[in-house]
Amino acid sequence: MRVTLFSTCLVDLFQPNVGIATVELLEKLGCEIDYPTGQICCGQPAYNSGYLHEAKPAMKHLLETFQHAEYIVTPSGSCALMLKEYEHIFRDDPIWHTIAKQVADKTYELTQFIVHVLGVTKVDTSLPGKAVFHTSCHMTRLLKAKEEAKTLLNNVDNLEIKPLKGQEQCCGFGGTFSVKMGDISAEMVKEKVTNIMTADIDYLIGADCGCLMNIGGRLSRESQPVQVLHIAEVLNRGMEE
Repeated sequence: MRVTLFSTCLVDLFQPNVGIATVELLEKLGCEIDYPTGQICCGQPAYNSGYLHEAKPAMKHLLETFQHAEYIVTPSGSCALMLKEYEHIFRDDPIWHTIAKQVADKTYELTQFIVHVLGVTKVDTSLPGKAVFHTSCHMTRLLKAKEEAKTLLNNVDNLEIKPLKGQEQCCGFGGTFSVKMGDISAEMVKEKVTNIMTADIDYLIGADCGCLMNIGGRLSRESQPVQVLHIAEVLNRGMEE
């Protein structure tokens, strides 16, 4: 099975470790990985800020880049959702709408792909300790990927997944929201971190790098010894050797 990786901007620029873990994990699950070097930003920051016209050239470039992929997999529910949103964005353009629908139909967030396409619900991995899972907004509310990550994490050996108060509440990142509404964003992530601090855990696990950067930054400023991990890093952990 040939998988084309959409790494996303945050992975490429800030958390390449997540990209490496994603590639290694998929390869060990039997996939051949393709990485088009021409891939760029999906246009989500501009689009969400109301600059649709300015975002469309980047969107069209990405559609051309991924048009011939067999499967498109990304370690980000937010960016997977954006690729699927192209079908709506180009609904009045017959040519680009056709390409956008083709791309949308073969785009998967990482845990969706592992569970629903590869048919894997337990990866041979172990992580001793206690953790909470942060459910990112785009992934759970809009992409509707609610159970896949939980299923995979519940099957990680020696890992106890604990409940988190306010688990489905936004962490306050929201891309450009955290810049435009900084004070509100800061209060939201403060509440999230307060709940994490009272959970008595070793790890915070998530599936979107933006959320993990936001929460991890607050945990660091609070000098909390909670390790922040992307789910790709957790699932790849026991497979590294």
